[in-house]
Amino acid sequence: MIAEPNAASNLPSQKENAVHDETVPESAAQNGNCVRNGNLKTPREKRKVREQCENIRRNSTGNRRVSQLQNGQVVEAVTLFEVVSMGKQAMQSVVVDWIEAYKQDRNVALLDLINFFIQCSGCQGMVTAEMFQSLHKKDVMRKMTETFDKETGLQYKKFMAYPWILTVTWPVDMDNEDYPLIRTGPYWKKFKANFCEFIAVLVQQCQCSILYDNYLMDTIISLLTGLADSMVRAFRHTSTLAAMKLLTAVVGIHLNLDVNKHNAQRLYEVEKRRISGKRTSYRLDQLERKRKEYEHKLLEIQNMMNAIFKGTFLNRYRDVIPEIRATCIEEISSWIKTYPDAFLNDSYLKYVGWMLYDKQAEVRLKCLLGLQGIYSRKELVSRMDLFTNRFKDRIVSMPLDKDHEVAVQAMKLLMLMSQNCEDVLSAEDCEMLHQFVYTTHRPLAVAAGEFLYKRLLSHEGDEEVQPKGGGKFGASTDQLKRLIHFFLESELHKHVAYLIDSLWDWAGKFLKDWECMTTLLLKNAEEDGEALSDAQESALIEIILATVREAAEGHPPVGRGAAKKILSVKEKKIQWEDCTKITEHFIMVLPQLLAKYSTDAQKVANLLQIPQYYDLDVYSTGHLEKHLDALLREIKDIVAKHSDMSVLEASSRTYYILCSEEIAIYSQVDCARTQMIDELMDQLNQLLDCFWQKEGGFCTDAGEISRMHSTLRRIAAFHNAHDLTKWNLYDKTLRFLVFETEHGSLPVLIILPALQCTYFSLLWQLAAVSENSPKETLFPLRRELRRFSQICTCFLQHKEKDVREKAFMILCDWLLILSHLDSNNNQEAVGLLGYLPNTPLQEKLLSFIQEHVFMDEEDEKKDLTEEEKDESCKLDDLHKKRSLLAAYCKLIVYNAVEMTAAAEIYKYYVKLFQTHAENQDSSSGVDFSSASFTNIKELARRFSLTFGWDQVKSRESIAMIHKEGIEFAFQGATGVDGKCLPPNLSFLVIISEFSNKLLKPDKRLVYSYLQRYITEPLPCRGDEWQPLVWYRNSLLANEDEESSVFGSLGEWPPVSSSKTSSFKRKLSSGSLPETSQTEAASKALEQQGASQLPSSAGKSRKRLKSREMRLQEHLPFLCPGGLRRRYCQDEIKTEDVSEEGPAEDTIEDVDIVGTDQDI
Repeated sequence: MIAEPNAASNLPSQKENAVHDETVPESAAQNGNCVRNGNLKTPREKRKVREQCENIRRNSTGNRRVSQLQNGQVVEAVTLFEVVSMGKQAMQSVVVDWIEAYKQDRNVALLDLINFFIQCSGCQGMVTAEMFQSLHKKDVMRKMTETFDKETGLQYKKFMAYPWILTVTWPVDMDNEDYPLIRTGPYWKKFKANFCEFIAVLVQQCQCSILYDNYLMDTIISLLTGLADSMVRAFRHTSTLAAMKLLTAVVGIHLNLDVNKHNAQRLYEVEKRRISGKRTSYRLDQLERKRKEYEHKLLEIQNMMNAIFKGTFLNRYRDVIPEIRATCIEEISSWIKTYPDAFLNDSYLKYVGWMLYDKQAEVRLKCLLGLQGIYSRKELVSRMDLFTNRFKDRIVSMPLDKDHEVAVQAMKLLMLMSQNCEDVLSAEDCEMLHQFVYTTHRPLAVAAGEFLYKRLLSHEGDEEVQPKGGGKFGASTDQLKRLIHFFLESELHKHVAYLIDSLWDWAGKFLKDWECMTTLLLKNAEEDGEALSDAQESALIEIILATVREAAEGHPPVGRGAAKKILSVKEKKIQWEDCTKITEHFIMVLPQLLAKYSTDAQKVANLLQIPQYYDLDVYSTGHLEKHLDALLREIKDIVAKHSDMSVLEASSRTYYILCSEEIAIYSQVDCARTQMIDELMDQLNQLLDCFWQKEGGFCTDAGEISRMHSTLRRIAAFHNAHDLTKWNLYDKTLRFLVFETEHGSLPVLIILPALQCTYFSLLWQLAAVSENSPKETLFPLRRELRRFSQICTCFLQHKEKDVREKAFMILCDWLLILSHLDSNNNQEAVGLLGYLPNTPLQEKLLSFIQEHVFMDEEDEKKDLTEEEKDESCKLDDLHKKRSLLAAYCKLIVYNAVEMTAAAEIYKYYVKLFQTHAENQDSSSGVDFSSASFTNIKELARRFSLTFGWDQVKSRESIAMIHKEGIEFAFQGATGVDGKCLPPNLSFLVIISEFSNKLLKPDKRLVYSYLQRYITEPLPCRGDEWQPLVWYRNSLLANEDEESSVFGSLGEWPPVSSSKTSSFKRKLSSGSLPETSQTEAASKALEQQGASQLPSSAGKSRKRLKSREMRLQEHLPFLCPGGLRRRYCQDEIKTEDVSEEGPAEDTIEDVDIVGTDQDI
């Protein structure tokens, strides 16, 4: 007899209900009698079985709990399931003990092992057995069934486990979504590993004794094959994993036997040559017997392998559950790598290739990982030619996979194929794969960077063989030139930071060779005939800047990575060393580079960004002040030569970084900055004297206007980062703006920089307001703030588009600042200077957005000139529109304008469309296929995506959307007697887009709130009621009551008044219960639904098919693609796979008899 699990054990595994079994004595078993007959005839016997099953579970749990309280300690486990749950330490000894028990009584030991597999499936029932040796084969096949008894509510599965017919009985409410292999947490992950380890240890310990007795393996294989054909996911998943691990262990045994057979054959041949032909030898006979013994064992092992492969793998590698398919592919890949002589052929490789087209990323990932292990071994690649030719195109396309991890592993596989397979990838394939270095997903970009580096940049012998004339930088120079050539050929010049980040982990050594890079830039054509071209020099300067930024910051560029990387101590040390190296090198070299490229705006703008990564203390500690003077002189000359904003802003930022008061060089840099600003202001004053010739007029000379424009741009660029208040710039620039508002004749070239300078002047005055600022100084500032706001508002109607857009951007930022003032806790200053836009101003801002951002395409084309119709101009115009919209949306987000303005923006979110009339006639209906309704539904879908994945965080908001939506949908109904269609019922289709954001308990709350409005059966099943049924379906999706809801289109389930009223109070108050209350409500609803909804297992099995047929008849739009489910009774149906058709779209669903068995 098999002992019951120890009731005193408090292992986590004992949360599983006990599996009860009774074993037949051998004398009785041979007569074909069973201890507990699986063929119960009368209802009383079936009810007794069900009650006994429930009592076993209840008593087993109670006994354990009592034992724990009495003893206060964990008692030693006695079943195999408990041993596996405990861990690997006791596994070897327990397997040895089980083998000894098997030798004494194999039937008892085998039933103990069978019990173990059933328990590992999370089964809550019991196992009985009967012998089948005396029965006819036809009777045996008739017993291989899986049935459901509606009277007892029990599920029965009968199948053959040689030499028995096993009957597994379990309650119908067995949760298929909760069994050991899919439970989360470290304990259950360890359990899965221990489960696989147990099977491997069992086979390993049995290989020298009972593995070849024609009894043990036959029983185990037939058991696992029978369970793998079950319609219950828990049985199928557990048995498939066990069968695959069993075959893996058997393959290892086969490999060892093959080696032993080969060695025995060699010894036999040596011994045979050693003795004469006529003599006999005992040693020779012994070797011959051993060789034949190995051949016999190999034959048996092959039979076992074939039985498992054909009985389990061929049926389950196309299972509907992705975890099962992934397990099959993972194990067949390990067989191929472990024993390539037997498995490395197209008969087995084709399954891996077909599953590359699987719809689940998990399965595709297992295929790629398995193929990586094969392609990494050069001795195996030569036998993969046919597979490579057949599936190469699919693998090449997989870096575009929507799953990031699949894409990364596909790129790594392609790199192995490129290294070990000659000419397998064409030039077009490589060119396409190289472009992945620019992708935003960093792991994929790094994998592509490795592919690019090893295929294009890294050549063997680069460090030993120096190109002629390359000097000490020969190898690095060659690599740099190849990198520059690739960068220019890719035509993605703005993405150089992405390229460098992708290559950083693989080519960091030569990417940090800044001495080589600058030497290449400073080289003259006379010294070396291979000097870089202008485009190559520009590319190299961009590469230098990107490498300096990567080394100094130590994290990926913007857009590649969610947050800044947290550096380890080692990484911080490397970063500090790189910063020191950058500073020491560029302090001396940068002035020379600026002098050489001083006339090239693009090159200078990039070079001027390098000083921000300096360690500025090196100037004083290294006594390098002379190089600082050289840098400041070059920057001053550059400012005088250029009026390009990128160059001027880079120069201003460089001065800002060098003017830090904490460092020793501050006084030297501040003196140079003051001198330069004085010169700019003197130049401006001279221009102003000439510009304002007389009252009401100004100089119209083009040269003077151009010089004024350049000077104002230089001052605006420096005023952005430096306080120029002491030069009294505000009055001088404000005069331009006032003149324009009064006369309206100033050139745009002067208005734009003057507007910018005035804005910066006021910002610096605001920043200077402190806690002790006297009230007398605040009133003039307040007057100037209001005055500037009025000027910007006036410019919103300016005739020039650039002025309008500039004024709008400044006004939005200005209002945002004034509405959120925090003048160093000076509440009086905040009260005087704070400003919120009034209603007319808000209307003007909204009108500006509607006219300039959401304008019709036809009106937009009329406003465009011929030059602006180019594609590049269209992209720039689109960028401007996005910037304008973003500036306005910030006002909404920070409550600077009324929140109702967001509704006007959402109207244009998807597309311009006519708003539905709120009051619809009941006979008019709504066209669900119309463009306007589709746009509203799409808007709702996109809006639901903004709530993110954290359902708890957005719980209250989602619940209120459903509450208000239900009330609006039934608003205007004359009654709830079912005779009058609510006019806004179609709105339920819109709010159904938010159903997937509800927590499972909240779906039940909302469903009960919906019942408040519909308490009577539907009068008809016409199309006009489809939105209501659709919405109910979205609330009850993936629920246990799903099938009963599908079948109750005309029967609304009653809801108790007390529970309904409580739900009404919760939703009417706009709040939801806390977590504990929600769980309690969830349980209450489950108990209520079990009695009220027509979802009993017995009834649902009989009516399931007819209900879905009625659903498809009355609700055809709820079944997309003509989906039809097939119901099976004996086995899961799978499609045959042909070699011509990949397995992409042929994965079938699996149907379960009974609504409570979810696959």
